[in-house]
Amino acid sequence: MTERRGLTRLAALALQQRRQGLARQLPPVGETLRGSLMERYMVCGKPGCKCSRGERHGPVCYLSVTLGPGRTTGGLVADEQLQRVRRWIANYQQVKDHLEKISEINRELLRRERQKTKR
Repeated sequence: MTERRGLTRLAALALQQRRQGLARQLPPVGETLRGSLMERYMVCGKPGCKCSRGERHGPVCYLSVTLGPGRTTGGLVADEQLQRVRRWIANYQQVKDHLEKISEINRELLRRERQKTKR
């Protein structure tokens, strides 16, 4: 809500420039990944393995993605993929945050256009 109040005080040109700046800062959209990384300890299920006695394997990194209410999917992330996966998740969050800000600016610009036509 405070973000919107700040936008109402800016000139239309400043809003447009801010929107363009946010769009320029977007990371490559092809390098985004929605999900969460977590450490897990696994059980392999082989009889006689240490994990069958309570010593689990790990930690391993696991990517979890929520598909909808009560539905998740995911999989293990190899050590050599970990840095890239972290970067892609951070990129996704940045894209999401920037798009939200751009959307807020566009709503403010639309609101101003409506006010002009009412006069």
